[in-house]
Amino acid sequence: MEESLADKKKRARKVLTGLHKLYPEADCALTHEDPLQLLIATILSAQSTDVTVNKVTPVLFQRYPTARDLAEAPPVEIERIIHSTGFFRQKAKSIKGACRNIVGEFRGEVPDTLEQLVTLPGVARKTANVVLGTAFGKNEGIVVDTHVGRLATRLGLTWTSKDGKDAVKIERDLIVMIPQKEWTFLGHALIWHGRRVCFARKPNCSGCTLAKHCPSAGTFNQAADSCG
Repeated sequence: MEESLADKKKRARKVLTGLHKLYPEADCALTHEDPLQLLIATILSAQSTDVTVNKVTPVLFQRYPTARDLAEAPPVEIERIIHSTGFFRQKAKSIKGACRNIVGEFRGEVPDTLEQLVTLPGVARKTANVVLGTAFGKNEGIVVDTHVGRLATRLGLTWTSKDGKDAVKIERDLIVMIPQKEWTFLGHALIWHGRRVCFARKPNCSGCTLAKHCPSAGTFNQAADSCG
């Protein structure tokens, strides 16, 4: 029998309660001191790891501490510092472009609305959600990265995205089921759980306290890669 939306919402609340018990302090793993640093770190995190980014950003921000400094920095110098994060040329271009806009259009301050953030070069909805939720405490959306997409699919919290890769559909489904005040926490907690328990290829279902609420629990011997 197919699960009704009402039953999905009930189960989603149980998953949320379980995540609060597991990760009461869940937060962004990107080291930052202000909205600008978080914005740049999030841009750098694309196709990279938080560990790598956290090694790079102290050097970058020590040399170029403000948006104006980054906007005026030689591209080759930014590229040299961020090289290890991958796609360094495009990321340097995005960083400079975003900082030019911040200086020219927002008086040197990172904007605090979704509509304004996504006008910055290199900033799409996911990055904007990270900055809004973590730096400004605004629950205007849910961050959907590879971990969140994978876990939302396995937990049956999305039904319009079948492969866990359509971030827009996944976010839309999660928004329907999760109270708005929990949106930022949910993203952080699912990322933590994806890194610690619900691994991509061999999830630790037997050691997962959310397994009783997960329709995919224990099914990975047959199709370990089924959800990415």
